[in-house]
Amino acid sequence: QFRSIFKEFPYFNYAQSKALDDLLYTDRNFVICAPTGSGKTVMFELAITRLLMEAPLPWLNIKIVYMAPIKALCSQRFDDWKEKFAPIGLSCKELTGDTVMDDLFEIHHAHIIITTPEKWDSMTRRWRDNSIVQLVRLFLIDEVHVVKDESRGATLEVVVSRMKTVQACLGRLENHDTVPPLRFVAVSATIPNAEDIAEWLSDSKMPAVCLKIDEDQRPVKLRKIVLGFPCSDNQTEFKFDLTLNYKIASIIQTYSEQKPALVFCATRKGVQQAASVLAKDAKFLLSTEQKQRLQRSANSLKDSKLRDLLMYGVAYHHAGMEISDRKIIEGTFTVGDLPVLFTTSTLAMGVNLPAHLVVIKSTMHYVGGVFQEYSETDILQMIGRAGRPQFDTTATAVIMTRWSTREKYIQMLNGADIIESSLHRHLVEHLNAEIVLHTVTDVTVALEWIRSTFLYIRALKNPTHYGFSSGLDKIGIEAKLQELCLKNLNDLSSFDLIRMDKDNNFKPTETGRLMAWYYIAFDTVKQFFTIKGTETLNELITMISNCTEFLDVKLRTNEKKILNTLNKDKDKITIRFPMEGKIKTREMKINCLIQAQLGCIPIQDFTLTQDTGRIFRNGLRVTRWLSDFLVSCKNNFSALLNSLILAKCFRCKLWENSLHVSKQLEKIGVSLSNAMVNAGLTSFKKIEETNARELELILNRHPPFGNQIKESVLHLPKYELDIEQLPKYSDTLAEILVTIKLTNYEQLQTKRTATDFHYVTLIIGDADNQVIFNQKIMDSVLLKTGNWTKKIEVKRALKSEDLSINLISSDYVGLDIQQVYTALYLTPKPVGSKVVTNQKLKAESSLDMYYGSPQSLPAARVDTGGRSKQGITYQKHGNRECNHRCKNKDVCGHDCCKTGVPPKSEMNGDSKFSLYLADLRSRNSVSSVPPVKRLKMQMLNQAQNVDLKQFVFTNKMLPTLPR
Repeated sequence: QFRSIFKEFPYFNYAQSKALDDLLYTDRNFVICAPTGSGKTVMFELAITRLLMEAPLPWLNIKIVYMAPIKALCSQRFDDWKEKFAPIGLSCKELTGDTVMDDLFEIHHAHIIITTPEKWDSMTRRWRDNSIVQLVRLFLIDEVHVVKDESRGATLEVVVSRMKTVQACLGRLENHDTVPPLRFVAVSATIPNAEDIAEWLSDSKMPAVCLKIDEDQRPVKLRKIVLGFPCSDNQTEFKFDLTLNYKIASIIQTYSEQKPALVFCATRKGVQQAASVLAKDAKFLLSTEQKQRLQRSANSLKDSKLRDLLMYGVAYHHAGMEISDRKIIEGTFTVGDLPVLFTTSTLAMGVNLPAHLVVIKSTMHYVGGVFQEYSETDILQMIGRAGRPQFDTTATAVIMTRWSTREKYIQMLNGADIIESSLHRHLVEHLNAEIVLHTVTDVTVALEWIRSTFLYIRALKNPTHYGFSSGLDKIGIEAKLQELCLKNLNDLSSFDLIRMDKDNNFKPTETGRLMAWYYIAFDTVKQFFTIKGTETLNELITMISNCTEFLDVKLRTNEKKILNTLNKDKDKITIRFPMEGKIKTREMKINCLIQAQLGCIPIQDFTLTQDTGRIFRNGLRVTRWLSDFLVSCKNNFSALLNSLILAKCFRCKLWENSLHVSKQLEKIGVSLSNAMVNAGLTSFKKIEETNARELELILNRHPPFGNQIKESVLHLPKYELDIEQLPKYSDTLAEILVTIKLTNYEQLQTKRTATDFHYVTLIIGDADNQVIFNQKIMDSVLLKTGNWTKKIEVKRALKSEDLSINLISSDYVGLDIQQVYTALYLTPKPVGSKVVTNQKLKAESSLDMYYGSPQSLPAARVDTGGRSKQGITYQKHGNRECNHRCKNKDVCGHDCCKTGVPPKSEMNGDSKFSLYLADLRSRNSVSSVPPVKRLKMQMLNQAQNVDLKQFVFTNKMLPTLPR
């Protein structure tokens, strides 16, 4: 049954045969340390086979997790194992991006979950509510030496320690014998302290097996050469990198043996420059057949520069190229027609293109605006591409670096670099996550948790690396680790992310839970604690652009021209909120790309498009966190409303007032959406009213495409909002009745365009920036009866009686309702105020809606229940407004509604009763004619005063008719 798994391995090499017994016939945790290219993947497959042999059929309640540090490695493993394990009934699921609910449903049914440390960390932060994690029986860790990486290592370490904690907690909660064991199998490159990894992965019953394989057991013998080149102090990294271009030809001539060579460069621009230099410096002997095949490939390329270079036997490959061009180059290199391929380090992670010779041109690469050294993982992955088992018995890897760093890389290649933990640099986020999970409940438990980490093992052996004194014993080092924990706990406490009760137990706050749930960096949380509460959309986007989550986005020199054009250009469409000056920082680039995407402005650059995708993946998570975070803050209605709008904008990739509402419909992309806008179809209502055949003409599509579009729009939820003021009110309080109606709820019973998780948020704020009401209302609730009603008590604001009432859709632009309602209070308002009662608000096109802070909200466009300010005449008499609640005081029968009543100061007594009596007296003193008769007389006078001349048409008004 399992023979198909190993069909592509005709023989087991030394490493595989040595590990066979421990992997296939025991359940012990296992660490193997072997050179890149030793067939370590088979080790994982043996461990999977062991689990399947032991687990009873059917394999319903078993999960296997494969974790690799890079998404490209996960994709490679997924493609391989999906085909390999399908014949025996095992399904695979890749889990690397921001997962939606559909993915989580699929994971429930998957046997093998392929993921990154960051994604699995976000999953396991909810493990008490997530049965998936408790079903994991085998945990496979690829490239475990990444634990030393300063940016990624801490997450890997915490994830493994947490899986150990999950297992221990399950063992305590249930009968220890009934809990199936969790097995760890980890592989790494050659490292000197693999025993420390094994000690970390050992359980209380039995230590983990540690197997170290020497370099000479590699299937293809690898010769490693480090070449040092002089680099003067006044020479920049850019110039040094350029000088290396002219050394490539001699290195290829010396070491390639006329076989394919792969050259890794620091930047995409550097890849193209180096390829151009080599094409001029070297001539490759190509057979006639090779030339013909290269000519055919060149004819298919879109990149003209690449087409010219390919005929010289040289090409380049990077993630910024067209996908079709990349595939052509990969195919040409794989079959051996292309002598030299220049590429960036990303190729080493994603695509398996082995070569006889690998050259790493410079050990520095450009990250976040600065040059920095490649990580050890990057170097080992690039070197691992040297050697083609089906063609070669030997291979060569050449590292070109500065003379000053030559020795460092020699040591690295010999496996002399000790693996250390980096958890102490990122402890604050992970400590908060453990407190939210209740893994850490007090200082004592915090130290127990630290003991389960790789940090603890290495701190005991090398305390000076972690800032501790070398003379400390075990108790002293534990005390220092406890001190480190306390410092981070104080940082969390100072921002109200955790609290301590009277028994000194840690309790997570709602803010701390949100930080862990949404996987938000501590520095991002700190930034948003400075929020004023009155932020506009523009200000929120600027703050989000500064978040730690986008540190991996770089500003490249060749991108500045495009970005500056997007920011300010008289002749082209530019971003909604232009920034001052030129684009010169990473944050400005992020801001510009966010606005360009939301504004549907095309970006004719593949690299910027990729960056935009990355920004929106993280931005979706950050904006959702922000709107939840602001709920707990005070005096922040404007910021909260705009954060809800911005979160929806990130989800839809459209501005809230965008004309391109059609882009949200299935089968409608940017080009078809532009056609809709050009035809004036800028709202769902207009699309619904357009004939299906006319839609097809506009979009250049065949029937029944128009019907499908109309169907989608018809089955979107349509909301109506009714506001009514109840009679219960006082000087400082009013009560309003809010009714949300789903006008097409009967139609939505059978079919819905929106997902089952769609909801609207009702958020009401006053002129003092206070949030009066905020609640999410699911469509599923509205679908039961068609409406939702709520009585809401409104406190009188100091600045104005205007209320901003907003119904914000979670997923769609163009469905929102935003209006102003003026509440009525018993005490009269200041001079010049208006009364608006019993307004009925309806959703219209999103173009008619206003989005802004409550202080600047304009008056409602339709004032069905009150008087216009221009019509108020009682102020001329020095009177105040009466307390009648007539729908239209201009035509009602009460004179006091027009002339008002005397001010309070002129009346005897201050009580409400005396106010009422004075009101009655003033009404009766004006006229003895009954109100109904007075109204009829008024209407008769108005009819007599009508000037009939205004209805007379002249010849000038008539259009000229065609003869």
